[in-house]
Amino acid sequence: MACGSKFDSGNCVADILREIADAQTDLVSDCTTSCEQSISDLLGDTSPSANNLDTVPVILYCKGDCKPFKGYGVPVEDLGDAFGSFYFRVKSVDEDNCAVLELLREDDDHEDDPCSPAKQDTSHLEVTGVCITVDLDCFCHITCLPAINALD
Repeated sequence: MACGSKFDSGNCVADILREIADAQTDLVSDCTTSCEQSISDLLGDTSPSANNLDTVPVILYCKGDCKPFKGYGVPVEDLGDAFGSFYFRVKSVDEDNCAVLELLREDDDHEDDPCSPAKQDTSHLEVTGVCITVDLDCFCHITCLPAINALD
């Protein structure tokens, strides 16, 4: 049985990320996933006025150890300054269950390598322009956080 209403690849995490990517890109979706509230908030289904929300931050959990996945990247403009993040904005998911994820972090965050996803207030997360490609078959769980405005 599929986790998402639109996709049935056999990979629950991939299906949910595909739904989020579609919602963020098109801002139109019919969702019945475990991330329904975040996607509904993103689409403005919970209030009649425009909400300026553009991102559903997600945390992914690796198969086996079931620990939160921390991605690392280097901003193009500063090649010596790598950082890690537990928070991602899904950019795309292909038919082979590979996803492009953008690392999210607080703009004024001086801690370049957070130790836990619980240490950050996600309402202040912003896009970084740093993307990684992951194999979604390596993940067993996804947590969707409340939709935010990360692009401004």
